[in-house]
Order: sequence, then C-alpha cells, then structure tokens
Amino acid sequence: MCQIKKMKVVLKTIAGMALLGSAIGMNPNHVLGQESVADQCNYTPVNGENPDYQTINCLLTETAIAHDTPPEIVKSIAEKESGWKQFDENGDPLLSSDGGIGIMQLTNQSSFDQEKLKNNIAYNIDAGVEVLNDKFNRNDLPVINNGERSVIEHWYFSVMAYNGTKPVNSPVKKDSGERNHEAYQELVFNKIHNTLGYRLGVEEMKFDSGDFEYDPDSSKSIVFKKDHYHFLIPFTKSKHFYEQGQSIGAVTDMKVRERPSTSSSQIAQLRVGEVAEITGFHAYEEVDGKSNPFVFYPVTLNDGTKGYVASSYLRNKFKDVPRGHYSVQPIEYLYDMNLLKGKSEDLFGFGEGLSRVHTALFLLRAQNISTENRPDPGFDDVNKDTKYYEEIAAIADEGIFVGDGKNRFNPNQTLTRKEMAVLLQRVYNFDDTSEDHPFTDVSEGIWYDEAVKRIYAADITKGVGNNKFAPDEVVTREQFAAFLTRSIDYRK
Repeated sequence: MCQIKKMKVVLKTIAGMALLGSAIGMNPNHVLGQESVADQCNYTPVNGENPDYQTINCLLTETAIAHDTPPEIVKSIAEKESGWKQFDENGDPLLSSDGGIGIMQLTNQSSFDQEKLKNNIAYNIDAGVEVLNDKFNRNDLPVINNGERSVIEHWYFSVMAYNGTKPVNSPVKKDSGERNHEAYQELVFNKIHNTLGYRLGVEEMKFDSGDFEYDPDSSKSIVFKKDHYHFLIPFTKSKHFYEQGQSIGAVTDMKVRERPSTSSSQIAQLRVGEVAEITGFHAYEEVDGKSNPFVFYPVTLNDGTKGYVASSYLRNKFKDVPRGHYSVQPIEYLYDMNLLKGKSEDLFGFGEGLSRVHTALFLLRAQNISTENRPDPGFDDVNKDTKYYEEIAAIADEGIFVGDGKNRFNPNQTLTRKEMAVLLQRVYNFDDTSEDHPFTDVSEGIWYDEAVKRIYAADITKGVGNNKFAPDEVVTREQFAAFLTRSIDYRK
C-alpha cells in the first residue's frame, strides 16, 4: 500500500528488563535490529503462524523504539493495515489486491527481500517502520510545529504519506472545507485514541482547504501549498520512551498493580497530581490471551509502594511542583505545547526566578518566531559565542526586548513583574481599556503603567494583594507559566 525505498537507518540501543514470570524482557546492552528484536521478544518464527498478541506487541514496540518512532503510531498502522496479522487463516502470507504484503502491507518492491516480507514478520515490521521514517524525513511534506519525533501528532503528514498523498487522504474536503474523517491518517490516529485512550490534539489541528491543491477526481498526488503549521495546542508525547529514574504522573487516577497485567491485584493507586518514579524497564502483559496494546512500567510511589502501572495514562511530571498548586495546570499545558521545558527531565525549577533569556525562549516558541537571518542585536554583553545568541538576536529584532538602556541585554538577570507586563503587552497587544488599575505602587504615567493597566483589565494578573502590583518583585518560573497561559488563551 506504500511505495518502498531502501534507506539507511541508525539503530539505537535501548534499555531492557529481566524476564518477570512470563513477561517479555529486553537486554539493556543489545543493539537492536530485525533479528535481535525477535530475540528480545522471545519470538521463534513458525512458518504460516501469527505470533501471539503480546509477542506481536513486543515486535512492533521494540522495532519502533529502535527507529526512534512512536510505537503507538506503528501499532495503529499495523492494526489498520492487517489487524496485526502476517498470515491469513490458511497460513499464507497476507496479500492485498494492490500488492500489499504482510502485517505492514508493504508494496512489492525489489529493494526489499520479497520472501522475507512475506514470511518474516520481524523483517516486515522493520521495513514498514523504515518506510514511515522515510516519510517523516521528506522535505516535501508539511511540518507540524518543530517536527519533534516523540510527539505523536507531529507525524500526521508522515502517516498520510505512508498510505499516499492522494486526494482521498486530504485532511479536509475540498468543496466544503469539512474535516475528512475517512482520510487514512485520521483513521490511524482515531485508532490510537480508541485503543489507548490518548487525548490527541489532531482534531484541534485546523487545516484550510486552500492549503491542499488537487483534483478530487484525479489520482495525482496533492500539492501542498503550505509547508509549515504552528498550532498552540497541547500535544501528546509517546508513552514508550520513559526511562529508569524518571518522574511520571497520571492524567487520571490509575491502578498500581502487583504484576504487569490487568489481571493482577491492585495494591495502590496513582492519583492525578501525585508523582511516581520509574524504577526499571517496560514490560508486556504477562497473562496469555490478554489483548492489551500498551506496556507496563515498574514504579515506586512516594510512600515507597512498588508496583506496575499501564503506560496509556501516564505523563511527564516535574517532582518539584507541589500537588494542587495553581501553576500545575499552566505548567503542564505549556509543556504539552512544547513551549516550556524544565531545568531537567524531572525538575521544573519551581520557585526560581525566571531569567530574561529564558523569557525570550518562551516567547519565541509561543509566537513561532524564526531565528534565521537576524542582524546582530548590538548588545555589549551578547556576542556570537553567547548561549542562545540566535534567539536573543531574533527577540531583539522583533522589538520585544530592547535592552536596559545601557546597551546591555542582561541574559541571566531575573525578570521583574514590571518587565513582564511590558513584554506580554508587546507580544499579545491586550485591548485598550478605560478601566484603571487599583495598584498604589504603580505611578501614573510611568513607563510600565499602560502595560499594567491592560494586563489587569485582561485578567492576566490581579496583583499580589492589598492593591499592590509589586513591580520590582522577581517573576518566578511558575508565575510566568500562569501569565503566559492566560495570555495565550486571551488571544485564542
């Protein structure tokens, strides 16, 4: 169902876990390829027989991980194409009328070994993921935001191209502009939602019919009139790349089980807002006959309880952000939009003052400002060797940051509330208002007075209490997350 081109793929080493009961484990020191994936999944090919469900789950998952590709996408493509089957009920290779072969329904091409495509499920899966990666690396397909490999929605056009960039797969219907829910990629992402429960942002990715040029009655490929989309929406990262020692949370209250199986006893609960630590490598459903397409992670809860949680409803979590704090939702909202990053994978930097240069990074990402072809900003304390030089040059060129009046940018200086007000006003241009602010510590006519008045009227901040704005107080990282979230929502 897709044209194949042989390509070179760099395989990555992944960590694994020891065998737990009948759970499938992985070797942490093994460089994965077709044969080693089969070995790690304890798969011994039997001609004409499809492996059991969890072995196929393992083959699909580990091959995807080896290619740095979200396993959720690979598994859903395989489900859409073949129902996770390499062979039909007669034990013959699964062949479609258009020449598609096996579990990934690859079109017959001489660049791959045809007999292996038909009879070797590990080879077929590996070839399919190679093809999908080739689509992701194409330069003639639109890119979603920064095209991050771990973000599921960023593969939208790659999944489309796996089946073909034909009129039938246009994201929207040409005449009406309505969403084309029967497009191949829409069906694949819908399977991710239905089988894993992911709250994908695909439906919020709005496309215009004018973005795609094609004749609905022709078989010619779509001409893409737009090469980049920037959506300010929460995205979904793959749940299969968590590592030992990483902090995670849950998007809904989750059962913590004694063993990696939905048949195993519940020993605790991981509640929304709580933080757990991953203590090992993922495992697969260990009870025969259970059709669970996700994996399980071993975790330790804050009270020391050890158990397993299913991957589907996990999320990244910063362990230094207090549960129930007002900033939790804004921080996670901006993180899911890839606008905000922590000080590390597990630490947000809660309570720390936000530096001017990190403020610039947040605003650049939020506004999708290009750093290309920017003139030197001319600050005495910024040169081409300065960290984030290109970002500083871009933010200065846009007129968002203008320096301190002494020809300095002061990249590591912390941001004050009065500076925050002016910056957000420059970026989001809050509506003019006749309403005055109530702050007794903001003098009328001072350089930040108008900005404070507008962000107050727009409900971005109501001050610090007692009719005080505290203009010289430092803005913390979590405070700015809340201010930026409100500003983005104001302009939506």
